[in-house]
Amino acid sequence: MTKLSVNINKIATLRNSRGGNVPNLVHFAKDIQRFGAQGITIHPRPDERHIRYQDAYDLKPEVYTEYNIEGNPIDKFIDLVLKVKPTQVTLVPDSDDAITSNAGWDTIKHRDFLIEVIKEFKRSDIRTSIFVDPDVSQIEGAKETGADRIELYTEAFAHQYGLGNKDAIKPYSKCAILADNLELGINAGHDLSLDNIKFFKEHIPNLLEVSIGHALISESLYLGIENVVNMYLHKLK
Repeated sequence: MTKLSVNINKIATLRNSRGGNVPNLVHFAKDIQRFGAQGITIHPRPDERHIRYQDAYDLKPEVYTEYNIEGNPIDKFIDLVLKVKPTQVTLVPDSDDAITSNAGWDTIKHRDFLIEVIKEFKRSDIRTSIFVDPDVSQIEGAKETGADRIELYTEAFAHQYGLGNKDAIKPYSKCAILADNLELGINAGHDLSLDNIKFFKEHIPNLLEVSIGHALISESLYLGIENVVNMYLHKLK
């Protein structure tokens, strides 16, 4: 079964919109795990517009499933991850002004940088994953960095699937097969939803984990968070 890691950035966005601590991010994370999710994902950005750096510390003692921290490995982020020591760090090449993640790494151009960063995390026994586009050359490049896993950037698939183009899965399947042959673990995320997750899962061999936030939280406004978590778990079997 593919693991479901719930990205709780949107809960932090809602909290920050009014100040204070409602909704309570830590309590929400605890409930999501109790409802069956196998992981919690956060993606702090330098401006702390949703997840605050302090949230990463506050969540640490309460996340008993997999704890995944995503972000651009600037010095402040590296320091945070090394102190918190999550289960996994996912490296994402965000620009400071990006509304959301919008591209994977060029693992060839940034090979030497990624090698050094990944070495630092692995010295602390933190599993490493690289956010990549579905391009076989980038999968091969990811292998050269020493990463444990890749996270396939799935926005293009989700957009095309919504238009009825099921062939959009093909580059992802091809990359997943290559990654598995290279002994890279396979994660995926971005714009996956209840509408497309089952199809995606069925066509990606050895998919270990999906990280889902925006769609899952939005769907929960209508259907309730406990119900939605369990709907995802059912589709990921």
